[in-house]
Amino acid sequence: MNSQIFPLPTKPLDLDIGTIGGEPGKPIGQMLVDWGRLDEADVQRILEFQKKAGLPFGEAGIAMGLLDREDVDQALATQFGHPSLSADSLLSRELVAAREPDSEAVEHLRALRSQLMLRWFENDARQAALAVVSPGAGEGRSWMAANLAVLFSQLGKRTLLVDADLRRPRQHQIFGVPGRTGLSGILAGRAGWESVCEIKALPDLWVLPAGAVPPNPQELLARPGFARLITAMRASYEVILVDTPPSESCADAGTVAARAGAALIVACQDATSMTRVAALADDMRQFGVTIVGAVLNGAPAS
Repeated sequence: MNSQIFPLPTKPLDLDIGTIGGEPGKPIGQMLVDWGRLDEADVQRILEFQKKAGLPFGEAGIAMGLLDREDVDQALATQFGHPSLSADSLLSRELVAAREPDSEAVEHLRALRSQLMLRWFENDARQAALAVVSPGAGEGRSWMAANLAVLFSQLGKRTLLVDADLRRPRQHQIFGVPGRTGLSGILAGRAGWESVCEIKALPDLWVLPAGAVPPNPQELLARPGFARLITAMRASYEVILVDTPPSESCADAGTVAARAGAALIVACQDATSMTRVAALADDMRQFGVTIVGAVLNGAPAS
């Protein structure tokens, strides 16, 4: 199997994520005025104190009690074109790729992203979709798909995350978007492209939630409409990641992966046996699916 294993933490970290808009080249003082955190008089006072104290603008504002650390961090993140965090965001605490960008876990995720870019997404312009699969429940499949989607969007790639787990969907909860309409409604002819949610806090990222849980998920996914939908999405997005239900509980994952064309297998340390991973890989190949790689979730950092 063409695979590579990257160690990642078993338990997702906590976060609330959001961003404040701004132009990367704009001075911090002007951004903070635009956001309503300072007025022009405050900026002048900070500039005068900055000259006397020899401090950066943000540190001077903190020292004067006019700014707090979150204000400065948000401004700096905006200057460098990186989404920043806010305490009132609806996005889940599981999105460590946005919350802990300097952590070792996210560095492993970036390494995985690089492998996926080289092995699949940049290998052929038509290869834009990738299903994220695992043998059983609780192995980190949805967490992996969500964080990889964030990381691909941070490359400036138009990224779409599709929740094709029509049994126990989670992506609408992770990204804080409505879950009433989504993929199931589109496949049933009851909804359209308006079901795709732009994640404004994370530029270049869109999420298509699963929508209402249908009584016939396997039939919906096996219909020609799902394959046509994936093809249509490829015209608008550079990276498409598809979350799936556990493969051992139903045939949905194989159907989804066959439509996507490729799969990333997620295994969990101390929970997933290599026998189950090998069996899943064999099943995927029988569907004509390319196995791009495998990732071990929950391994200690080496």
